[in-house]
Order: sequence, then structure tokens, then C-alpha cells
Amino acid sequence: MPPEHPSLDANAIHVWLASLNQNPSLVGRFQDTLSIDERLRANQFYFRRDRERFVVSRGVLRVILGRYLDKAPETLAFNYSFYGKPFLVSETGVEEIGFNISHSFGTALFAVTNRREIGVDLELVREGLEIEQIAERYFSRRENLALCALPAELRKRAFFNCWTRKEAYIKARGEGLSLPLNKFDVSLSPGELPALLGTQPYSDEALRWSIGELTLASGHVAAFAVEGQAGSLCCWKWAGLSPSEI
Repeated sequence: MPPEHPSLDANAIHVWLASLNQNPSLVGRFQDTLSIDERLRANQFYFRRDRERFVVSRGVLRVILGRYLDKAPETLAFNYSFYGKPFLVSETGVEEIGFNISHSFGTALFAVTNRREIGVDLELVREGLEIEQIAERYFSRRENLALCALPAELRKRAFFNCWTRKEAYIKARGEGLSLPLNKFDVSLSPGELPALLGTQPYSDEALRWSIGELTLASGHVAAFAVEGQAGSLCCWKWAGLSPSEI
């Protein structure tokens, strides 16, 4: 069971897995915790399912961060980087928590760490993708060579390994696709230690970040990228609101 009042050691990484498909009463509860701009963003979704999943993702994020900060979810305030990465607005006495979110087909990951940048990516392993063509367009030459060298039956998993690790890294950097995906290399072979192998034009940038693989949801591939050493990793399934949060 996840702790009701979690705390972060210096190099710890905490990852939470949650379903975004929740009952209407809980969606309504989360709706009440959102800021005006979050509600406006939710209303921009055409389909009700997508609108409700957005509400749940932001509501769960607020609940999780509120547990670390011992604050009510609705009192938290966010700002956004130039590329749209959310961060907590600084308040006197508030611990500087780094966090990131990823969601895929109704499942979400929330990564939390202490005083450093972090990115996380979750992808459903799905059929019908032209992985070689996508890789040729977005992966580096080194990654494409590694992908093509694998037996055909291993390539799909390797493709998603590569994709999630690259996405986690650019999300940790907070620069969006202004950082081209083909300008850095990550490991991708099944069983190979996750790693940032090289970056252009500054090769020493690879030493600044750690990449880790996450095995949390059946049929999904996930990864995190964090500034510095990864440290201890704790993974929990979000089990709903505690009695004090209802």
C-alpha cells in the first residue's frame, strides 16, 4: 500500500500508476480541485471521455503532490515553462518538488522527485505501427542501426523502449521537440541497461542524466529520465482518495 504521507529522500524517485477511467462522482470531486485555467483546458476536449480523463489526471496529480506537501489539492498553484512543462509555483516553506506526467489510453504515470528535473513516458504497445518508418524519421542513426540489427520478433519492444526513453529525456529537459529526437542516442535492445548514450553537440550532457526502465502496467512500456543519479525507486498504484481527502 502506498503511504498516505510520503516523503522524498535526496535522490529518491517515486512513481505512481493510476487509471484515468473513474466513476462520475470522483470525476466531479476532481473537477472541484482544478484551477480556472485547468477547467478551461478540460472544456476544449470534444469527447467527454477525453475531457474526463484530463480532469482525473490533473486531479490525481494534485492529490499526490498534496500528500507530499501536506496541502489540500485545490490550494496548489502551477505555472508552465515556455514549452508547456508544469511546475509548482514557489511558496515560502514549500519543498521544491520535481514532477512529470504521462498518459496512454486511459492509464497514467506520475513521477515525483526532490529538487531536480524529471521526465516520464508511458506507451501502450500496439499493433499496426510502421515502426521502421517511424524510427527512420525520428531516431538517430545509431539507434536505427541497433534496431535493424535485432531479430524481427524483438524490434517492436525495442522500438517502444527507444521511444519512451527518448520522450522521457526531452520531457525532463523541458524543451519539447525543440530538441530534435535524432540528436541524441539511447539504448533500446531488450535486456540492455537503459542509458543515454550520447548527445549532440555536447557529448558530456549524457553524464548529467540517468534513464531507467519502468515495468508497471501490462502491455505498456515506460521509462523515466532524471537529472543526476537515479537513487532509490519506489512504485505504487494509486488506490483512490484516502478518508481525509474525500
